[in-house]
Amino acid sequence: MTTATEQTYYTTVPSPIGELLLVGDAERLHAVGYTRARRPLRADTSWRRAAQAFARARRQLDEYFAGERTGFELELAWPPAAPELDRRVWEQLRRIPYGRTASYGEIARSIGAPAAARAVGIANGRNPFAIVVPCHRVIGADGSLTGYGGGIERKRFLLELEGAMLPV
Repeated sequence: MTTATEQTYYTTVPSPIGELLLVGDAERLHAVGYTRARRPLRADTSWRRAAQAFARARRQLDEYFAGERTGFELELAWPPAAPELDRRVWEQLRRIPYGRTASYGEIARSIGAPAAARAVGIANGRNPFAIVVPCHRVIGADGSLTGYGGGIERKRFLLELEGAMLPV
């Protein structure tokens, strides 16, 4: 995640859907994840806690949860070993408009791999930037809420917040 001269920082932030862990260096985010999830994101012992390093990300997340922000303007550091397909999927996720959803098949077609809906689901699950790269906007072809690393209830909350689905 870092070079020998690069320090990795982290902080935790509260949110309406649970504590988030933000990880990055002095310039870019490396990950945003849930501290309590099916596969929680955990701080590494070599990382240094530094809340001030994430002021911009924290502000944008607060604005998002307050319904005042529909997209994020943050420098992201994609995992260097990520497969090309994953990167293409993640970039396509960023193009799904706020308040809208897309199916796994639609994402596959949009990246020129129409038979790769299952691979899109795998890449979606490996997204290192929960909320910021909106993998929660991907749903089943039948409109069902399927697979979300943070849990279906968080996915439902985020889609309701964005007006992409009616509250149940």
